[in-house]
Amino acid sequence: MKIKPHILPIIILSQFASTSLWFAGNAIVDELIEKTGLGTEIIGYVLSSVQLGFITGTLVFALLMIADRFSPSKIFLICAFLGAACNFSLLSQDISKWFLLSVRFGTGFFLAGIYPVGMKIAADYYEKGLGRALGYLVGALVLGTAFPYVLGGTDWGKHPDSIIKATSILAIVGGLLIWLLVPNGPFRKPSTALQLKAGPQLFKIQGFRKAAFGYFGHMWELYAFWAFTPLAVQTFNEIHAKQLSVPLWTGIIIALGGLSCMLGGIASQRYGSRKVAITALFISGSFCIVSPLLFQTTTYVFLFGWCLWGMAVTADSPQFSGLVAGAVPRELRGTGLTLVNCIGFAISIVSIQSLAFLSNHLEIWFLFIILAIGPILGLLQLIKKSH
Repeated sequence: MKIKPHILPIIILSQFASTSLWFAGNAIVDELIEKTGLGTEIIGYVLSSVQLGFITGTLVFALLMIADRFSPSKIFLICAFLGAACNFSLLSQDISKWFLLSVRFGTGFFLAGIYPVGMKIAADYYEKGLGRALGYLVGALVLGTAFPYVLGGTDWGKHPDSIIKATSILAIVGGLLIWLLVPNGPFRKPSTALQLKAGPQLFKIQGFRKAAFGYFGHMWELYAFWAFTPLAVQTFNEIHAKQLSVPLWTGIIIALGGLSCMLGGIASQRYGSRKVAITALFISGSFCIVSPLLFQTTTYVFLFGWCLWGMAVTADSPQFSGLVAGAVPRELRGTGLTLVNCIGFAISIVSIQSLAFLSNHLEIWFLFIILAIGPILGLLQLIKKSH
């Protein structure tokens, strides 16, 4: 079946636009500190509240099988609008700690109807070459994640309200594009009944289980790496008396991960998703272990190493999603992807909070070693022989 050529570019563009909401709060963290009166601990709070909202949202979506029972394009539209509304509320002048956590939680909750649902839409269109399609799609998510930081590193982004307005408007446009131009896919097989036990039963499928546990190891590392990369750049500046732009380099490092997702998607066509995932997980895990050395090098070596790490840490993500989607029945793809996202992001909260706690007890250059736990455990699952 021939797919119209505009479908994948529209899904990619919409995913980029709508997921720009994810790190919008972190990109204006200095202003939020001023508004709320909180200290640097707000970094962990702001991101963890989004992750917790996303976990709650994906759990609700998975249990109720929302993405498999209803039109994914309509779900994407509604969640993009509601996520943008939560993001807009950061423009309020008087923000308490609990108001901030609530609206970021709400943003995360509605992102559950954007990120995994976008992958579900792609899977409904591209049964063949799904690894490549998801590589582009997750690459768009990563670029969307980097976008607020890149904005923050420009003159335009020095006005924090501009970042919130830009990301909110982008999310609305992304939702409209999906709804207007991407109807239900030809390979969509809707579920007609609610099956509350469907999610747990998926773990009985060996292919699903191995892909899921590999993804969980990847998620232990990914969001903590992103969240604490600004602190790493800042620490390098302090050690060497440099003036690297923290938001700009954070944005570049994260954005390069979008490129690696796309390259990994292309590589998966030749080598398979499993090999691409194993390679990326091995490289990123190695960087975790040698990370203290990067802080003691020259500026060029530090930035080059951190950029390579930023590429490796994301390249496996779409391949895990492709392996998950390919291991489950069509009518449960949305549920499988959403459930794996739910558990993976719950794990990310633990790793983020672990680094936040250890940052007060360890020298910063030793902080990232703990992230190696995830890649090591993920690799053990992926190389385990089937039986």
